[in-house]
Amino acid sequence: MPCGGKGGIVTAPAYGLVCMTVGPEVRFRTVTLSRYRALSPSEREAKLLDLYTDNISRLRGAADFCAARGIRLYRMSASLFPMLDLIGDETGEAVLTSLAGQLREAGQAFVDRKIRVLMHPEQFIVLNSDTPDVRVRSVHALNSHARVMDGMGLERSPWNLLLLHGGKGGRAAELQAVIPDLPDAARLRLGLENDEYAYGPADLLPVCEATGVPLVYDGHHHVIHDRLPDQDDPAVREWVLKARATWTPPDWQVVHLSNGIDSPQDRRHSHLITHLPAAFADVPWIEVEAKGKEEAVGGLMGGA
Repeated sequence: MPCGGKGGIVTAPAYGLVCMTVGPEVRFRTVTLSRYRALSPSEREAKLLDLYTDNISRLRGAADFCAARGIRLYRMSASLFPMLDLIGDETGEAVLTSLAGQLREAGQAFVDRKIRVLMHPEQFIVLNSDTPDVRVRSVHALNSHARVMDGMGLERSPWNLLLLHGGKGGRAAELQAVIPDLPDAARLRLGLENDEYAYGPADLLPVCEATGVPLVYDGHHHVIHDRLPDQDDPAVREWVLKARATWTPPDWQVVHLSNGIDSPQDRRHSHLITHLPAAFADVPWIEVEAKGKEEAVGGLMGGA
């Protein structure tokens, strides 16, 4: 089956690896907020310098890991640089700025290997919250993630997607209103994904059409939200195509693939992918959300 996108035409979909591997190859370090706040200013700087330096090195290693296995899509962890998004504390920004050369080299490692890099920030980013402070912090956090992607030299387009869910339920109009005012670094990379409870694909499509933001379709979430029997339901194919129409170009379309553990309606992700919906047959970019991580991706690539 054809798969377009940067790097030319290939004969199979690009299956994406999510963040960290089950094995020891790709692991990242962090620090808790309480531990960080217990440190003196100089200790905070030293701690973040150690963490950021190590995580950049591990990110560079993730590019090598993917390239060695022919993986062309990688979801970068949104937790690579803890405390970078703290409002009123510029320590993380100063440390990351000091590591600008290393961060750019890590990004270039993905670009040189034609590996597409995406990010799916934390659930606490709620652009359409009914609480003003949450909205402010959400925009600040989103901009911090966009700053990382800029620092890696990744282009400001959905090729290097920053993906969010719809946020606060029943506030699609508020979400639609806030998107045009986001800084370009975030807005030009932004994508929206349907979820199990608050926003089905039908809820997000008008927002995507009005703002020019692509819809990342998740069939598993759709099955749960709309109480479909499984991902072979005709509605899944219908929404693959509706979502594709929001992508420019269409061959940049990304969908999410996962299976429930006990049933199609089980929201827990299975270890491996045991069912690849026929509706995804011509989707060029498939991000695999399975607990088995690289094992699940490898199984799909071996059978592609």
